[in-house]
Amino acid sequence: MAVLINQWFYPIVWVWIGVAVVTFFVLLKVTAPYGRHTTGGWGPMISNRLGWIIMELPSLLTFGLFFLLGPNEKTSPMWLFFALWVAHYINRSLIFPFRIKTKGKKMPFSIAASAIFFNLINGFTNGYFLGTYCTPYPEDYWFSANMIVGLALFIIGAGINLHSDQQLLNLRKPGETDYKIPQGGLFQWISSPNLFGEMIEWVGFAIMVGALPAWGFAIWTIANLLPRAMEHHKFYLKRFPDYPKERRAVIPGLL
Repeated sequence: MAVLINQWFYPIVWVWIGVAVVTFFVLLKVTAPYGRHTTGGWGPMISNRLGWIIMELPSLLTFGLFFLLGPNEKTSPMWLFFALWVAHYINRSLIFPFRIKTKGKKMPFSIAASAIFFNLINGFTNGYFLGTYCTPYPEDYWFSANMIVGLALFIIGAGINLHSDQQLLNLRKPGETDYKIPQGGLFQWISSPNLFGEMIEWVGFAIMVGALPAWGFAIWTIANLLPRAMEHHKFYLKRFPDYPKERRAVIPGLL
């Protein structure tokens, strides 16, 4: 079985990247109906908090299982890759959903199901690559340009993502459900610094790992989050007549 997977592994990843490119152009036309963009007509609805958990948990579990159960020697650079992925998805699947103030909000189960599929594939491709497919990264990889630049970008992106998420959480007092104009930090220049930070984070991870599956995940992250950020920007402009006109959607000064 492993021989067959190895034979088809890179073709599968290339096809998966192609699907990401198609998805990007679809999402420029069709707004994913969850969060502030939730609409009816997408089938049964589930709790927004439950949706977040079941969407994000498969990436944590699938990546972790394929990494840990794979026969590859786990060198210290590879343990770092594992730790960064796991830390991100522990926050996304087990911490963040209980911090968001979404009492009574729902999302279509179909959106959660599509995200489960997305996370299963990305968790598998990256976990299998590191756990089984790749040549183990040598200990001196710590001093490579890929590791230094990629880790710096990952830390910067994660910091922007976490700080911006906290700013959004602080906008609402207990019991409040309405949207407000976020201020401070990178919100002075863009509408979705949390999404901007997450894109930087996974580009950094891809540079660190320096392999196609990691780049595939970075491309998928951008394909999902860039259109999402643009829709958030449109939402703010439509909802708030006094919204700062100089703000961009997701990339300061550009987009």
